Amino acid sequence: MNQLEIACFNVESAVIAQENGADRVELCASIEVGGTTPDFEITKKIKELINIDLNVMIRPRGGNFVYSDAEFNQMKLEVIEFKKLNVNGFVFGILNEDNSINIIQNTELVNLAKPFTCTFHRAFDEVSHVFQSLEEIIECGFQTILTSGQMPNVVEGANRLAELVSKANKRITIMPGGGLRASNLNSIQEKTRAAFYHSSAITNGSETANPDEITALKSILK
Repeated sequence: MNQLEIACFNVESAVIAQENGADRVELCASIEVGGTTPDFEITKKIKELINIDLNVMIRPRGGNFVYSDAEFNQMKLEVIEFKKLNVNGFVFGILNEDNSINIIQNTELVNLAKPFTCTFHRAFDEVSHVFQSLEEIIECGFQTILTSGQMPNVVEGANRLAELVSKANKRITIMPGGGLRASNLNSIQEKTRAAFYHSSAITNGSETANPDEITALKSILK
């Protein structure tokens, strides 16, 4: 069966995700900027409350994905700290000024995160050369790319998502995310043939996942 990751911004959402069948939680702070590194103590509490996989975003701020030396050092320190909680993986992405993949910094973080897995997040939707970037991200050692297919949402990006799944050829997981809901999951699943899907399952403008939406998403996956 295909799997479901829920982006969570608080403890309640993580518990709701587990109780309603999600396979993994992606934990972030700052929903208003698309996610940043979560609080260590909140992460620790969630790790104690759930037993499904828990991935942690490493992103020092909102805005672009080009980081100063100080910000990159902060990201490295955060990876080291969160590894102590025995989380299951990390989510990050670093670009160069020209929106190409920063191979050196990404590879360093991936190696620092070992043995935990790494997902390249939606910074991918800003890259200039999409298929070259796919190959470079694979070379960096990532296991997953979270993407809306370089469009504002997965519905508009469905064709590109299907191309990426095909070109990835099981060397890396392409995980559609961005506006994914139970109302469009069927068509996205049929079009892309992806194996893992990502949603916040937030339906009411709050920061908390809707349990019914998670249940509906999970029931569609096959």
